[in-house]
Amino acid sequence: MNRLDKAYWSHRYRTGETGWDIGSISTPLKAYIDQLPESAKNSRILIPGAGNAYEAEYLWEKGFSHVFVVDIAAEPLQNFQNRIPHFPPNQLIEADFFDLSESFDLVIEQTFFCALHPQLRPNYARQMHQLLVPGGKLVGVLFDAPMNNDRPPFGGSAKEYRRYFDPYFRYKHFSPCYNSIPPRQGSELFICLERF
Repeated sequence: MNRLDKAYWSHRYRTGETGWDIGSISTPLKAYIDQLPESAKNSRILIPGAGNAYEAEYLWEKGFSHVFVVDIAAEPLQNFQNRIPHFPPNQLIEADFFDLSESFDLVIEQTFFCALHPQLRPNYARQMHQLLVPGGKLVGVLFDAPMNNDRPPFGGSAKEYRRYFDPYFRYKHFSPCYNSIPPRQGSELFICLERF
């Protein structure tokens, strides 16, 4: 398995090798967040492998105050803190996603799954189940296309992904994105999965 560790991701940020970074919140997640009810603003929300965390910035500015940003590398967390200086520093967590043990109502997925080596996908589904409260949701975008075999982003298919999620989640939404950004049209799957 490739060494996709802290040093690898820190190097990518330091050298500007961040082709996944679109510079803003993705349109599918913006549409999802925009329809959340006012009562959801008390939800504990996790964004793992968040990178520059435009989704967290958008949530924060809309009044969601319990947003937790996790990344294994320090650089994107510092970028975020510089950009959003009033965001609580204790909600920016430099850690390995697989070491987390807290509970959340909602997890937002944006380019984290495809950054993990495919061998870790069963562990990802299990860890998401453990982190979410019963009835909690895993919402986001997965690539639904063949991609790289030797480096991120790693692609895959809806059929493959169902094998990982079936034991832990009900499918509220699991279909091709209708509102992907133009470069990703036809290659993204929007998911909204509810924890058993």
